Amino acid sequence: MSANSLQWDESCDVLVVGSGAGAMTAALRAHDLGSRVLVVEKSDRYGGTSAISGGGIWIPCNHRIEALGGQDSAEEAVAYIRAVTQGEIDDGRIEAYVEQGRRMVRYLDEHSRVHFEAQPRYADYYPEVPGGKPGFRSMDPLPFDARHLGAEFARMREPSPGTLMMGRMGMTMKEAQVLLCRGPGWVGLTLKIFWRYWRDLPGRLRSRRDRFLTLGNALVAALRCSLLDRQVPLWLECRLERLIEEEGRVVGAELVRAGRRLRVRAQRGVVLGAGGFERNPLMRSQYHPQPSRAEWSATPPWNTGDAIRAGQALGAATALMDHSWWAPTTHVEGEEKGRALFVERTLPGCIMVNSAGQRFVNEAAPYTDIVYAMYEHNREGATSVPCWLVFDAEFRRKYPCGALLPGYAMPDSRIPRHLQRYFHKADSLRELALKTGIDATGLLRTLERFNPMAEAGRDLDFHKGESLFDRYYGDPTVTPNPCLAPLLKAPFYAIQVNAGDIGTKGGLLTDPHARVLREDRSPIAGLYAIGNSAASMMGRTYPGAGSTIGPAMTFGFVAANHIHGAAQDLPQATAIAHQA
Repeated sequence: MSANSLQWDESCDVLVVGSGAGAMTAALRAHDLGSRVLVVEKSDRYGGTSAISGGGIWIPCNHRIEALGGQDSAEEAVAYIRAVTQGEIDDGRIEAYVEQGRRMVRYLDEHSRVHFEAQPRYADYYPEVPGGKPGFRSMDPLPFDARHLGAEFARMREPSPGTLMMGRMGMTMKEAQVLLCRGPGWVGLTLKIFWRYWRDLPGRLRSRRDRFLTLGNALVAALRCSLLDRQVPLWLECRLERLIEEEGRVVGAELVRAGRRLRVRAQRGVVLGAGGFERNPLMRSQYHPQPSRAEWSATPPWNTGDAIRAGQALGAATALMDHSWWAPTTHVEGEEKGRALFVERTLPGCIMVNSAGQRFVNEAAPYTDIVYAMYEHNREGATSVPCWLVFDAEFRRKYPCGALLPGYAMPDSRIPRHLQRYFHKADSLRELALKTGIDATGLLRTLERFNPMAEAGRDLDFHKGESLFDRYYGDPTVTPNPCLAPLLKAPFYAIQVNAGDIGTKGGLLTDPHARVLREDRSPIAGLYAIGNSAASMMGRTYPGAGSTIGPAMTFGFVAANHIHGAAQDLPQATAIAHQA
């Protein structure tokens, strides 16, 4: 049966599958270029993985840099990405990203409610590499007032508890950094956040959810509000079943909405932005290094690779399927997803060890590198998948760790019952080793070597704290190295660390226009893929904070431009009036 002979239930110009930041950016841009757009989302909440993320984007040469006193160039940015990806990506996508990323951010700044600020002190993940920068390229979304969303706020995916103060109050990255190590003004800042939360009496009467939105929730809310301004429809609980192709061109999709099968015609194109496959056990088993478990992922359970499989059914090529945006995670009983350890392992007074009690990685390294090291060093008798984060009483008192608030705020006597099995505690290292299955002799030898190095502030084995990136989340009150302190004070603690992720990196292979490619590298007309539905243009690595959402949004913008044959420069589309 040809597509022309099918009975269509709905029609639009551009069908966007998924509702994360990349998908909504594509929808926004396509609308502004004159299309009728429909956005569909598989789950009962919009926002995807973006909503639970930090919401940052990594955008070289962005328009905020110069005003902050920084400098950047496209040549430096391309050289840096090429260096850290080791030349693996050489198809024009790197250049397209560097050029179009800054255009995308300016477009949103001028034509939507979405606004970012560059972070002068947040270094690239490998700032010592040629072209790397000590800051400015990572951008955070500005906070957003959920009252602008009205009833639509209730349909947005909630943030992860670990990104909220005391599991309920929103805070920005800047605020979190001050609170992390109780920096100057932390008491006043704490009171400010409490006041900000409790003074919203109408919000408190409705729910405990904070309407002062930060991080990924702020980004998603601003994008959704911008789509509401334009009356762009978004269907929830609407799953992609298959793509419909006619004479080599994708012309629509078959969807399942609330149990009903629908055919939606897309006159101009379909954009796949539905996330990766990290919550699909069969695909993890097929593609990923082992052991690998879906529950180790820090992403929502809906990311099961539907869009990727739909593209494969049409003969689309894939790449990087054995890679993820790796991140070490811990499991909290009763929670639907893992909690990523982004910061804790950077702080002084902790080490990561395998079952033999040996360190095997710089604990402060970029989170993707941590999991690569876990798999690289995993072997019989020295298991590192999973491994252990070990810390002492001083670390426990001062810092948060996974689901545990710092001891000064949550002493052991007040730890909730559901967290009692989250960690192990012992009065001696030997006893801790017995409880965890870590080799006691190996652990003691490791600390005999580590503690003097930590006292001296120099990690001769793995160089923790030497990189500018390492020190960003270190404790500035600890000298001479803000990332190093000996483990001396009992009791001692250990938390199991899994080889988790914040999304898969492999997906449909695309070109610089975000078009999905066949195995022979010819484009499938009418089909585009972005975000984790597409194979990453960052290769196996992670150049800087926001290297997931930044490309998703940029190539969503690029896809919309290509669908409409628009010139790749700043838009002349209709400006939508928006409130501050």
